[in-house]
Amino acid sequence: MRIARTVLVAALAAILPAGCVSGEDTPAAAPAGGAAVTLRLDYAYYNPASLVLRQQKWLETGLASQGVTVSWQLSAGSNKANEGLRADALDVGSTAGAAALVARANGTPIKTIGVFSQPEWAAIVVPKGSSITTVAGLRGKKIAATKGTDPYFFLLRALDEAGLSPNDITVVNLQHADGRTALERGQVDAWAGLDPLMAQSEVDAGSKLIYRNVAFNSYGVLNARESFLAAHPDLAQAVVNAYERARQWIKDNQDGAVELYSREAKISPQVATLVLTSRTSLDVDPVPGAAQRAVFEKILPVLIADANVKSESAARAALDTLLEPKFANARSTT
Repeated sequence: MRIARTVLVAALAAILPAGCVSGEDTPAAAPAGGAAVTLRLDYAYYNPASLVLRQQKWLETGLASQGVTVSWQLSAGSNKANEGLRADALDVGSTAGAAALVARANGTPIKTIGVFSQPEWAAIVVPKGSSITTVAGLRGKKIAATKGTDPYFFLLRALDEAGLSPNDITVVNLQHADGRTALERGQVDAWAGLDPLMAQSEVDAGSKLIYRNVAFNSYGVLNARESFLAAHPDLAQAVVNAYERARQWIKDNQDGAVELYSREAKISPQVATLVLTSRTSLDVDPVPGAAQRAVFEKILPVLIADANVKSESAARAALDTLLEPKFANARSTT
């Protein structure tokens, strides 16, 4: 954790612009004689609950008396959230489950401490007017995908199911938004898409989803650095509790959730509704455990074959050590 002495916080406060808002990437003054602690979280458009948390400021309000401020960092994909965790720029980040597994197998010391959704956020997408209708039709084609994320792992499993391998296609490694642009400009033949960009491309550009399979999507999960969990288990618990509150808020305030999602992600209400009501299940056990492990067991051989992990033994070790259920088991929404 970044710990600043009170005198340093006061000095920073004196030079920061008056328009800066506490809790929005701005250090907050600590209680007299204490120290300021910054809780560093990510928010992501593939994670609507994070947008609710950031807007409602429940963590900022609840932790202020403890001298804790909250800093938010945008994650453009699971790969970026994992980069933040690996670089000690985030304490808790949100990713797809498979992305967390790969990160731990490759040496990032993280634990999955919560499950925030069971999304159908990935699918195989082709442009409007494309003659490709099946995964088998991707042979010899250029496919945009973001390596290290659920859509890429979705692509690997879809290819495997269709009797193809990554060697049968050309993967164009682009961040999700760039993949969508490449698809709509005709620079690639298909895209392993991610919502809400995928839904937006459907609605705005007529792009077509040629292969969907919710079982190939590996849950939305919260991951924390092990050193953070050891130093600040109380803050980890606060984050898990707040996510439970956000999940319930979305379920209880559907219209408000659509409006917030539309505004924050800069998507139309139609797209926001499609993602929240048709492709995001919030009726999921938040405790990481058997359901996630079952998905990992199925995807592990594909990850190993594609060299996404440094070794099979590392992947197996990660499978056995990634999930930490105690925080979600102790969760509270109050």
